[in-house]
Amino acid sequence: MTSSRGVALCAAFAAAVLASPSGAEPPHKPKTNHPILGTWVFAVPDTDCEETYYIRQDGTTLVTSGEEVAESVFEIDDEISQKGFYRNVDRIVKDNGKRDCAGNVTKVGTEVTNYIHFHPSGNMMIICRDESLDACFGPLYRLGGESS
Repeated sequence: MTSSRGVALCAAFAAAVLASPSGAEPPHKPKTNHPILGTWVFAVPDTDCEETYYIRQDGTTLVTSGEEVAESVFEIDDEISQKGFYRNVDRIVKDNGKRDCAGNVTKVGTEVTNYIHFHPSGNMMIICRDESLDACFGPLYRLGGESS
């Protein structure tokens, strides 16, 4: 699941988690008990770099990746699909212009759609390009160890 393609997907997600006009409001905020909410950590394979995702109930995300700090607005399905994924759309609204774990600089306005699959414990997730496990990165681990 982790590879250079995974790092690229991760960078795209991190970028998307941060893109859109500054101060943009998500059209649909996640439900208060959504499993995505909380703080998630991803140790980028074959590096000493780590990404942290602070995913908030107000529909915003703060991501740190290497030297990059970015913010985004996101929309995620309230219910899981028949295939076991939540569709997530992220737009970057702010970025400090520094390099992420993959060495990239994320552009404000970047938007990405990913599909999130949670471990039954709720304390681990992977992020996929579509509703399959063929192109994913992760796992990301919930800090604190328990779902919200």
